[in-house]
Amino acid sequence: MERSGLTASIVVDNTGKEKNKGEDVYRDTPLPFAGSISGQFPRKERAARCNAEAKQGAEAEGSLSAGRGFSAEESHSAGRGSSVEGSHSARRGSSVEESHSAERNGYSSDVPGQILEMIRLYEFGDGSPEHRARMFCRQGKFMEKYEDDFPWKGDFRRYFTTYHDLNIRQLRGYFTWRTGIRNGEYRPISTSLAYMYLYELLCGIGASSVDDVLQKMETFEENYVNAGISDPGMRKNIRRWMFEYAVLHGLPAERVRSYANPEALDFDHSLVILKNPKNHSDEEIFHAMSRFTGQTIEKSAVLTRNRKRGIHLLAGMWRYLSEHFEDNGRDIFMVCFGTRKCYPWHPLSNAVYWEEMELPDMDFEMDECRTFHLRDGKWQEERYGGLGLHLDWFRSLLRASDRILRRKLRTGHYLRERMDEQWAVPYIEAALREMEAEEQRAAMPVIEIDYAGLKQIREDAAITRDSLLTDEEIEESREPETDSVVKKIRQSPGEADREAGENKETGADSLYRRILLMLLDGQPINDVVRENHLMPAVVADAINEAFFDEIGDSVVECDGDEICVVEDYREDIVQALGEISL
Repeated sequence: MERSGLTASIVVDNTGKEKNKGEDVYRDTPLPFAGSISGQFPRKERAARCNAEAKQGAEAEGSLSAGRGFSAEESHSAGRGSSVEGSHSARRGSSVEESHSAERNGYSSDVPGQILEMIRLYEFGDGSPEHRARMFCRQGKFMEKYEDDFPWKGDFRRYFTTYHDLNIRQLRGYFTWRTGIRNGEYRPISTSLAYMYLYELLCGIGASSVDDVLQKMETFEENYVNAGISDPGMRKNIRRWMFEYAVLHGLPAERVRSYANPEALDFDHSLVILKNPKNHSDEEIFHAMSRFTGQTIEKSAVLTRNRKRGIHLLAGMWRYLSEHFEDNGRDIFMVCFGTRKCYPWHPLSNAVYWEEMELPDMDFEMDECRTFHLRDGKWQEERYGGLGLHLDWFRSLLRASDRILRRKLRTGHYLRERMDEQWAVPYIEAALREMEAEEQRAAMPVIEIDYAGLKQIREDAAITRDSLLTDEEIEESREPETDSVVKKIRQSPGEADREAGENKETGADSLYRRILLMLLDGQPINDVVRENHLMPAVVADAINEAFFDEIGDSVVECDGDEICVVEDYREDIVQALGEISL
């Protein structure tokens, strides 16, 4: 499983050696190089020879410390004494008394025993990032709860710093600083050592769970980085590591997105909008389009003349193309932005990180545009981008739209036509025609009839009428019951005449039918309405109610004192009334 490695570089002086400011000590260091930090370190061969010599001494005397070869660590020679002295000390073996052992290995007798034990835990290997990370994790777990009180104010600069890179004074100074951090005391220290504290958290050193790791990294960012104690550039690495660590441990997508790079989130969100424009507003679509065209579209004369209308037209154009464009099975989104492709992904590659247990194969979907896959210890990121983006198509489409809209809206500052825009012109013009038709339909008045309120209108009209008539007039012109009116209107002429003959007193029941027949025949009805003391609105309501169940709409309309037949329903009325000669 890939656990570390990207590009490493070391701060060195012109001698090719690194200097720890604050101490007159030099150490052999690798010169800067590009590529993976798994390259061989210059000290490796010498360290290997010393280690082999120490192991020979261990076989002869059974010394555990010699077998591990800690005294051959050339990088710590400044703090421990020469490597030759260390090798001799290894041959002598470990003393029962810790102070005597420290003196023989070049350390003063006041060096804490736990630090000496930590040093002995280191085993030389192939110098690869994986080996260094594994040793760092082993030593860090051993020192997880260690506290010290030995401040150190020197300077130290090195990429991918581990305990193995520090001498005794630096180690004690670091652990003293770390003790303060854990107690809420945030004091400055060399940036390289501050990074080592973050490496500890990533490896689970000093943290009880995944949530605890992220919480402590957030606290460190807030109180150390945001407070201005450290280099501001550390914030970018912390956010990246929290995001990658959250992905590695499969946290909920919403929480993972809270650590993600805002630019990556905006990139993905813009693609989601352009892929499904029907679900988003004009402003959202325009923002997404601007994300891939820079400031070019923002400076268009179309927007400076009338920004709201310009945004509406551009967004409508993209919606139209999303629905109607097709090229060899590809829609406009696929033509401009391609499909998702898999790219190698190296989480925590710019940190010292070691995972004891290899993770099982997994898939993590961060959003609709980005998914991470783990197969056989190798991560891949499936996303849009790279060679899959064809922004030339997208930008030519936007320029053609801008050019046509400037002509249509007469904004001035017209653009010249280009050959690479010809494919988009028919779609843009069709989109504009469709939007114009929609605007015309939207401008037409919408007539809504509240049938539930018709009864109330009729009752109010009757009250008004009765208030204007005498008792005698009210008795003579009393309106027939609605059910009787509906029945009489629906009767055929013969049925109405027969019923009128049987009971002449009820001749008024067929009055509404008579009025409707006059309307169908084009005869004026004003005299009939006035002579019978009727109100036009009440007459129209009664006729419409009679036909509503069968036709489902108003068959006559009343405008003041005038009643007219709705021409669209003339034939339906005739069929409902029976055979009538008009």
